[in-house]
Amino acid sequence: MASYKKFDPRIELLVVETRTVFDPEVEAEIQQLDNELEEQADGEVDTHQLLSALIHSKPELATQIFYERAHTGFTREITVTRADVERLFTELTSASR
Repeated sequence: MASYKKFDPRIELLVVETRTVFDPEVEAEIQQLDNELEEQADGEVDTHQLLSALIHSKPELATQIFYERAHTGFTREITVTRADVERLFTELTSASR
């Protein structure tokens, strides 16, 4: 039986929905960053949406992943941690070189 608490490429083929939860430490930092960026941009900034899209595009990088059985497949839930954010930015900066 597959483990539903770690990345599994076989289950990935059956993912029909995604959900993102942010670690409380990361949540506080995101809110602070959004406030600063909104002041500079004179508009609304949604870092949650950007980070969520990034981590779900590379779910193998997530440290906390959970697959929940749904009627037609699986829901992938990722809890974004500080390590995930650091790993994503490292990956992005190395890809841009």
